[in-house]
Amino acid sequence: MATYLITGANRGIGLSLAQQLRARGETVIGVCRQASDALRASGAEVIDGVDVSDAQAVATLPERLQGRRIDVLVLNAGIFSNETLEALDADAFARIQRQFEVNSLGPLRVAAALQAQLADGGKIGIITSRMGSVEDNGSGAYYGYRASKAAVNAIGKSLAVDLAPRRIAVFLLHPGRVGTDMLGGQGDIGPDEAAANLIARLDGLTLAETGSFWHANGTPLPW
Repeated sequence: MATYLITGANRGIGLSLAQQLRARGETVIGVCRQASDALRASGAEVIDGVDVSDAQAVATLPERLQGRRIDVLVLNAGIFSNETLEALDADAFARIQRQFEVNSLGPLRVAAALQAQLADGGKIGIITSRMGSVEDNGSGAYYGYRASKAAVNAIGKSLAVDLAPRRIAVFLLHPGRVGTDMLGGQGDIGPDEAAANLIARLDGLTLAETGSFWHANGTPLPW
């Protein structure tokens, strides 16, 4: 039985991950801004009041974890909005900045805060998006989301290099186009299917693949 810590665990993909991992007997710590009834019912331990864009809130995590080791860290918390070239007003730039704070710097804040508690030989899964792929961008727009996910991909690659001496593997994982609240329920698959695919990738990928970018269905993605 391993210990998993999941950010953004109160709903969507994070909640499905918590539920499925608990169902197979893993220890799950769900970190979120505000806990949901569903997360509490999953049997996961809940640490709420943590916004990954808030450095002070993230800094409380080691103390709240009371020195426990984390075998698998799943950096899932994220936000989404669309900014188009025709409407790059002050509000749009504020949304872009907010996406960087949550989607890019948030995972780095959490990984840095918990680095001493990550188990040697453990794993980090960063839930990113193929929309962060420069090569795959054929439709434009979504300036904040695309850029913030490209940034977190670069961050994940650096983490893979820096944590390699401790044999901690880091993977950038695209869950698919998932019908969550973040996308207004529009998607090709549901959160449960996405979570099952992500768990399969986390189970199967090894240190030999650290720093790589994957679709949850098992297909490598271009940077």
